[in-house]
Amino acid sequence: MSNLMPYLALALLAIALHLVLRRRRERKGAAVKAEVMAAGLNEPASLHPIVDPVRCIGSGGCTRVCPEAALGIVGGKAELINAAACIGHGACAAACPVEAIQLVFGTAKRGVDIPRVDPHFESNVAGLFIAGELGGMGLIRKAATQGVQAMDSIRRRGRAPSDRYDVVIVGAGPAGLGAALSAQAHGLRYLVLEQEDSLGGSVYHYPRAKIAMTSPVTLPLVGQVRMSEVSKEKLLAFWQDVVQRHDLKLSFKDAMHRVEPDSGGFVVHATRGQYRAQSVLLAIGRRGSPRKLGCPGEELPNVVYRLIDAEQYRGRRVLVVGGGDSALEAAVQLSEQPGTRVRLAYRSAAFNRVKGKNRLALEGAVAAGRIQLHLSTEVARIELAKVVLTADGQRDTVPNDDVIVCAGGVLPTPLLQAMGIAFDTKHGTT
Repeated sequence: MSNLMPYLALALLAIALHLVLRRRRERKGAAVKAEVMAAGLNEPASLHPIVDPVRCIGSGGCTRVCPEAALGIVGGKAELINAAACIGHGACAAACPVEAIQLVFGTAKRGVDIPRVDPHFESNVAGLFIAGELGGMGLIRKAATQGVQAMDSIRRRGRAPSDRYDVVIVGAGPAGLGAALSAQAHGLRYLVLEQEDSLGGSVYHYPRAKIAMTSPVTLPLVGQVRMSEVSKEKLLAFWQDVVQRHDLKLSFKDAMHRVEPDSGGFVVHATRGQYRAQSVLLAIGRRGSPRKLGCPGEELPNVVYRLIDAEQYRGRRVLVVGGGDSALEAAVQLSEQPGTRVRLAYRSAAFNRVKGKNRLALEGAVAAGRIQLHLSTEVARIELAKVVLTADGQRDTVPNDDVIVCAGGVLPTPLLQAMGIAFDTKHGTT
């Protein structure tokens, strides 16, 4: 028995250490959950996990594979403690040893409208396909894979007559580019329409140097791409190289306005013309068009709807409009540029739905005098060298060079419904 004592002591020490670390993780998870709920960020944006507490054994495997730390252990069970950070990649479900995690859209309180598509990515409108973020899949790797899979379904519909495209792809994000590579590989007649002047879709709208999380993905003509954690710039450079190397057929600044059926498929009405196609693949984002302020002067060239590179505003006077994380992040990044004078205007009296780290960064910049805050404030007018702000019925004209509006986007739901696409509202279901 005495010979076993050292081993027994080591076993007890290991158990004690495990329990201490587990309690520490649980306290941290509970603290994050409380902070997130206090900030009003406990509603997921789209696809996210739900955990069956009966099946969950609290192993913590799901939390270890979640790069956003959206999952934590609370009360001995896994739980979504930071819903706003979740991007729906599903690594947690794959890591669960007892299959206690299911990926769903929406919640009991807030439904999410998802276009109705079948397993082949075809909508209720025959010949009209949907892949990527619009269908609820915003993750880069899965969106690109969906684009490839959708094109396989389109290819099986056969070739179109010579007077039309086999397929018109709308959107040059990961889903659209994956589909274009597949179409090119199969020798289809295709065209990609992109409303912007650049590649990348939602990735292009990331702030400069933002990390874009992805996983290995196999693409037609390219092969397996291994990028586990890369910057936005590196990912966009990769896509640009793919487009040039394989001569993908893209039309930039060519926004899709509507899609109408005709006798041989569809007519796609776009900025640069009309395109006839047997099939259409919608690979657009859920953000749609930027939400406008509706004030005079918003059409001026010094007004933009995203911050791409803070350095280009060095030494300028900039007004940021908005109260979400993107607005706070933009204002803080701008304030770090030498000589840049930054104002942040928000129509409400407080920032209720922002991440704690962004709130702290903003408070630090305001305290240091790098950002001037205007709460309960609306933008009444924009001019090239000044803006007019209103607060409590009072107007204030301030000198200003540039305006960055970070007010989110208008979902393209009415446009899609006009095409005949049906939507299902998901309340915590797949």
